[in-house]
Amino acid sequence: MAVPVLVSPPLAVNLLDAPSLLATFGVLGIAVVMFAETGLLVGFFLPGDSLLFTAGLLCAGTTDKGATLSLPWVLVASVAGALAGAQCGYLIGRRAGGALLARSRSKRLHEGAERAEELLERYGHAKAIVLARFVPVVRTVLNPLAGALNIPTRVFTLWQVVGGLVWTVGLVLAGYALGSTIPDVDRYLLPIIAVIVIVSLLPLAAELLRSRRAAKHRNEAP
Repeated sequence: MAVPVLVSPPLAVNLLDAPSLLATFGVLGIAVVMFAETGLLVGFFLPGDSLLFTAGLLCAGTTDKGATLSLPWVLVASVAGALAGAQCGYLIGRRAGGALLARSRSKRLHEGAERAEELLERYGHAKAIVLARFVPVVRTVLNPLAGALNIPTRVFTLWQVVGGLVWTVGLVLAGYALGSTIPDVDRYLLPIIAVIVIVSLLPLAAELLRSRRAAKHRNEAP
């Protein structure tokens, strides 16, 4: 039987742990986390990638944890939260500019902002908005940054919808496919989540390495 949209929360929940979030808040928690991670700067630490993939695993109904989520509801909650969050972040950026980011003391958040600016400069608006969905922190910062830079609303909306659909639906269905083909896959859940986190950080690491190499070449140039 599928878990209902709202689950009664236990006394404690680990906001950094996808299984804990899903066990506590169910499908409603997915929508909230997607919205916070993509729309609010304070949500940059939330486990978006692993949450989507884990939710897909639970939809397969092959785990022994006793909880099974409904695939249609998970897809709806994931897409709705991610799209609404990105649009909200963009609107916040249009109204508040870079003031909110400037007030933050988080080094990780400011590094994400630098990567977001590099993506926009290197790939253009459309490609950068789509690619940012797959990079933790960057997908949080790019939306208000796009608003602050006055990227046209139609352009941002179109490509954030494209990127949001590919990101959310892709990860959920990937988890569902794996859960449907491998019995008791939840036994390997922690290693799988670790791999997802590492893979999701690779684009950010690559961009950082590329930027450092470019800066080094500029400094060495006569």
